[in-house]
Amino acid sequence: MLGGRGTMETMNRFLRCASLRVKMLTAEDEWSYDEEPHSRRRKEILKAHPEIKELMGYDSNIAYIVIAEVIAQMVMSYVLMDASWSTVLICGYVIGGVLNHSLGSAIHEIGHNLAFGHGQPVKNRLLSIFCNVPIIAPMAISYKKYHADHHRYLGHEYQDVDIPTRLESFLFRRPITKIIWLIFHPLIHALRPFYKSPKPITGWEMINNAIQLIVNVLIIKVFGMKSFVYCLSGTLFGLGFHPLAGHFISEHYVFTETGQATMSYYGPLNFILFNVGYHIEHHDFPYIPYNKLPEVKKIAPEFYQQPYHTSWIKVLWDFIFDPSHGPQARSVGYHVNPNSKHAVNGVANGNGVKEVANGNGVNGVANSYGVHKATGHNGSIANGHAESAKTKSE
Repeated sequence: MLGGRGTMETMNRFLRCASLRVKMLTAEDEWSYDEEPHSRRRKEILKAHPEIKELMGYDSNIAYIVIAEVIAQMVMSYVLMDASWSTVLICGYVIGGVLNHSLGSAIHEIGHNLAFGHGQPVKNRLLSIFCNVPIIAPMAISYKKYHADHHRYLGHEYQDVDIPTRLESFLFRRPITKIIWLIFHPLIHALRPFYKSPKPITGWEMINNAIQLIVNVLIIKVFGMKSFVYCLSGTLFGLGFHPLAGHFISEHYVFTETGQATMSYYGPLNFILFNVGYHIEHHDFPYIPYNKLPEVKKIAPEFYQQPYHTSWIKVLWDFIFDPSHGPQARSVGYHVNPNSKHAVNGVANGNGVKEVANGNGVNGVANSYGVHKATGHNGSIANGHAESAKTKSE
C-alpha cells in the first residue's frame, strides 16, 4: 500500500473525520475512482469478439415507428377533444404515458445518430424534433447534448447530470419522499442539467424550442385544452410514477453489494422502449442500434453474467421501500488516468473506506457491509468495475 501502514492509518482517520462534514448527504454514496468503466469492457469484448463491430451502424426503420406513434398521439388528441377530465387523465396515464415514454426512448436512440448514421446529423436532429411533438416540453436536442456527457463521464458526480444532487439524496430518503421524488422526476431530471452542469444554448435547441412552441399553440387551437393536457400528462405520468419509468432506476442505481454501476433489464417492456433495458450492452457499444443489442449478449455471453432486472415494477417497489435504495444509491466518483501506476489510495464515505493500490487500476468495492481492499494484478472485468480476484472483506 502507498505510504506504509502507519501513513495509511493516518489517512484513513483523516478521511473518516472529513466524511463527517458531509455524512448527512453522502453517508450511503458509493464512490468509484476509475476511467469511464465501459471503455475498458469495450476493449476486452472486442478483443475476444471482433465480429461485434459488424453490428455497429444505424437502423432507419425507427423513423416509421416514430411516425406511427406521433400519429397515434394526434388521433388520441382528436378523440379526447370533448372527453371528461377524468377520461383525459386516465388515458394520459395508460396510453399517453406509454407512447410518450416510447418516443422519449426513440429520442435517446436518435440522439446517438442511430436513425440515419453519423453522416446525416440534420436528418437525425429533425426526426428527434418530430418525436418531441406530443411530448410538449422541448427536450430532444438538449437531451442529446447532455446525454453525451452521461456516456463520457459515467458516474462523475458533477459532469454526469444523470447523477442526483447531494441535496436530492438528503431530502428524498423515506418512502413517502421517494414517491414524491418519482412523481416529480420528469421536472427534476429535465432541470438538473441546467443548474448542475450548464452548457451554452445551441442553435438547434432554439429551433427545437420554437417548433415545439408553435406545435403546442396549434394543439390548443385545433384540438383544445383537454388534448393539450392529455399530451402533457402523458409526459409527466409516463416519465414519472409509472411502471415504464422503472428503467430510469434500474439502469444505474446500485442494487447489488458489489456496487455494480450499470444493470440491464431483460423483460417484455423492452419492446416498447427500444431495448433500453439492454443497458450494459448499450453503454459498452453506444453505436449499435437498439434492435441489434440482444445480439451483443448472444455473441459475448461470458461478459454479461452480471445480476440483472426482470421487472421494472419490482425495481420501483424496492427503490421506495428498501432503506438502502433511493436517490443516494448511485455509484459516483471521479475518473483517473487508467495508465497511472496507482489509481487511488483511499476514499472515505459514511460507512467505510475503499482502498485501491495496484498497477492496473483495479477497484476495491466498498459498501455498507464493511471495508473491501483490492490488491494484486489479476483483475477480472465485471460490468465496468475491474474487481480483483484477491479482494477480501475486513
